[in-house]
Amino acid sequence: MSDLSCGIIGLPNAGKSTLFNALTRAGAEVAPYPFCTIAPNIGVVPVKDRRVDRVAELAGVSKVVYHHVEYVDVAGLVEGASKGAGRGNQFLETIRNCHALVHAVRCFDDPNVAHVRGAVNPVEDARTVNVELILSDLQTCERAMERFGKRAPREPEARAAHALLERAHAHLNGERPVRTLESSGPEHALLDQFRFLTARRVLYAANIDEADLPDGNPARVGPLAAMAEAEGNATVPICAKIEDELGALSEEEQAAFLRDMGLSEPGLQRLVRATTRLLGLVTFITFNANEARAWTVPAGTRAQDAAGVIHSDFAKHFVRAEVTAFEDFKDGGEKLAREKGHLRIEGRDYAIRDGDVIYFRVGV
Repeated sequence: MSDLSCGIIGLPNAGKSTLFNALTRAGAEVAPYPFCTIAPNIGVVPVKDRRVDRVAELAGVSKVVYHHVEYVDVAGLVEGASKGAGRGNQFLETIRNCHALVHAVRCFDDPNVAHVRGAVNPVEDARTVNVELILSDLQTCERAMERFGKRAPREPEARAAHALLERAHAHLNGERPVRTLESSGPEHALLDQFRFLTARRVLYAANIDEADLPDGNPARVGPLAAMAEAEGNATVPICAKIEDELGALSEEEQAAFLRDMGLSEPGLQRLVRATTRLLGLVTFITFNANEARAWTVPAGTRAQDAAGVIHSDFAKHFVRAEVTAFEDFKDGGEKLAREKGHLRIEGRDYAIRDGDVIYFRVGV
């Protein structure tokens, strides 16, 4: 998985488009009223990684290639979105192919920015959107059940699919997301074909006010974080407005601004890392005479399969992986790591670890 796609969802005026602009510098329209986003905004963001910069520096190459995340920003989802309210069905369909959802939740007060529910309540706001995702998945499930039900009397595979969908339907009816439905490997693969929205992991972006930095407004963010933890999801407090302003500054100006705000790094970096962790992904780094490059794969990926992410021939003709942990690589590069015995020879079944610097040896 070299690229990751995330759909940005939330109620109107939760700060979705501001967050999208901060991530992508795309200049999506932002306005203090609902549904200013009509067509979905899509932006591809390189995920800057200082480890890759350091590998490039030590390898003496100038070209750095980060892995990328695609963000899809759709209009705010309101109660009834699953039935088309606020063009909800159209927007929900746009994000079905995303790997994860970034759920922007408003945690700030601003009398100049309307709130569709009348008052800010992060947990209830999040639940409103989550219910619409479940209702949309129920519709998807019912359509699939009807389709497979017609074939079930004569096709064993269709009977098995219909039985699985019945379980999923009952699960959703209990207001439980598809991702928590117990299923075997083949069942999980079948469910994935239906692109259920609630099968996606969720990162709650708690959009706080500038005045709440650096502490993050625990009174409002805390209950949201507790809800996320109970779901097996995660929360990142972030001030989308400040992040958007940071993007217009030079690196030196950003550093000074962050120091003044009492922050060690931009919130966007925490958001991207949290998304990666939520999906169980790890990053490994390769380099050659021309470039240093980051690659992202699921944790536990075998070395041979990771080689195949670079090129299918690398997996086919895999010989070995020469692996150095970044912490052992960063002070002197490959030569010093080899001299100190930090460079390891690993076989095809080696499980890739986050931060591995790898040179793949392949046959002809």
